[in-house]
Amino acid sequence: MPPKVHSTTYRTHTCGELRLSHAATTVTLCGWVFRIRPFGGMTFIDLRDRYGITQLVFNPQTDATLAEQAERLGREYIIQVTGQVVERSNKNPALPTGDVEVLVTRMQVLNASRTPPFTLEDQTDGGEELRMKFRYLDLRRRPLQQHLLQRHQVARAVREYLDGQGFVDIETPHLIKSTPEGARDFVVPSRLNPGQFYALPQSPQTFKQLLMVSGFDRYYQIVRCFRDEDLRQDRQPEFTQIDCEMAFVGREDVLQMFEHMVRHVFRRIRNLELTEFPRMSYAEAIRTYGTDKPDLRFGMTLHYLKDEYANLLGEHHFSVLDQAEVVAGISVPGAASFTRKQLDELTEFVRRPQIGAGGLITIRWQEDGSLKSSIDKYIAADTLLRYAEVLRARPGDLMLLIAGPASNTRRALSELRLELGRRLGLRSADDFRPLWVVDFPLLEYDAEQQRWAAMHHPFTSWHPDDDALLESDPARVRANAYDLVLNGVEIGGGSVRIHNRTDQMRMFRRLGLSEQEAEQKFGFILNAFEYGAPPHGGIAFGFDRFCSMIIANQEGIRDFIAFPKNNMGRDVMLDAPSDIDPELKKELGL
Repeated sequence: MPPKVHSTTYRTHTCGELRLSHAATTVTLCGWVFRIRPFGGMTFIDLRDRYGITQLVFNPQTDATLAEQAERLGREYIIQVTGQVVERSNKNPALPTGDVEVLVTRMQVLNASRTPPFTLEDQTDGGEELRMKFRYLDLRRRPLQQHLLQRHQVARAVREYLDGQGFVDIETPHLIKSTPEGARDFVVPSRLNPGQFYALPQSPQTFKQLLMVSGFDRYYQIVRCFRDEDLRQDRQPEFTQIDCEMAFVGREDVLQMFEHMVRHVFRRIRNLELTEFPRMSYAEAIRTYGTDKPDLRFGMTLHYLKDEYANLLGEHHFSVLDQAEVVAGISVPGAASFTRKQLDELTEFVRRPQIGAGGLITIRWQEDGSLKSSIDKYIAADTLLRYAEVLRARPGDLMLLIAGPASNTRRALSELRLELGRRLGLRSADDFRPLWVVDFPLLEYDAEQQRWAAMHHPFTSWHPDDDALLESDPARVRANAYDLVLNGVEIGGGSVRIHNRTDQMRMFRRLGLSEQEAEQKFGFILNAFEYGAPPHGGIAFGFDRFCSMIIANQEGIRDFIAFPKNNMGRDVMLDAPSDIDPELKKELGL
């Protein structure tokens, strides 16, 4: 039963509330005209609000004037009706209110409506840009309303869990100092300080660490963050994080705490018990799946015919294999029957610029035991058989190989694996496979700037066993960091932090910052570390992505945000960003 909404000036019940128990009672409803159906001289109207739909009946034999008024109504008119609840003769089991209808005795049009530019059905005829321009109309559609209502439920479940674990919800500033590390900042000019700027926070990272120094040993915040970066379906320039930090903890403490949080939310929202949360090193994930965000719902792992460890190519006459840094492939169970058209589509898929493979080698292991490949003239049958053994294929399987630079080849095979999982129906929307990825590299080399950069952020600590490598061999230093991956999507990530000035300065020096630069940019936190900073660590979940995965098991996030931006970072409804008044520019010193 939907929640009871108390009577107001305009209505006694909502459009999703009435049941057979209300029969013979007089009610007043308000809502939007969803559908109008003339039938047998009478007019039937589906009245909609966010709680549901109720069928209204206008009978000309009872009140001809009222029935005529009903016929003149348009879609999305807002009306108020009063009438008697009766049992429907043709019940609609698809609706919670489908056992009853309201025989209308009085109606008032509260507001007329222009005809909407697209249908407000579950499956609409409106394109994405049009729907974003009229987002307030798109949000009347049931799927989007359900997503936002469920988002509210997710937030409530998160707060319920964290409050129960002793976390304190503390707000942090939105006008902060710009620290050009990682993605670009959005900046805000200061009228009172001409020529100076605030930045909008990409994350409350330093503030939550300062809260640990302040003695608040368990902090959280569902917080708005801002990044001026290139966009895609799972990114927005402004987004929401579940931001958390804990003092006196190690990595395992953090992983256990937030593994239980995710379990709690799934129980509340999906009535689902998640099973295990396995751990996998970054190196294993990259080698086995070609990505640090592996989808564990299906197999088809990567196997290597040639890499830095071994060369199993055997006898062949195909120079592409010899010239490649890595030759690797996947075996697709039961796919030897793929048509030439299907194989050509896969080849074109990996050749797309965003994937960048040079081509695709195909090997079919026919049910009769024979092996047929796209490079038969270069490789003997017995060599192909050895390839099949390395790729762990069986008769009836299709093997797909890519040769090239190591990182490109792994990435292309990872994308190909996901595409095949989609085409073969292996990425079930009802299957959830979480995974902790750990032991990331602490640093990555930026060839353009010719310096080391932090893979996560500069406050991440390193594995104690790798301490000596920070100066001597930085590429081998493992970060004390972790990502939570769900079905191939990163939903959260964090680390155990550096908590003393000496180690933080070592990190800054390794990143190419002088002591003066470090003091200028991060002096506040360096100084705080000298006043008794406890060991601490934390995590942040992308809340929009967290909701999209839990609610719908999908990567796109726009349908879970009330007013998102488009692919260019524009709000097409408000037409923003836009120019500002010249006088305001002058006042701001711009």
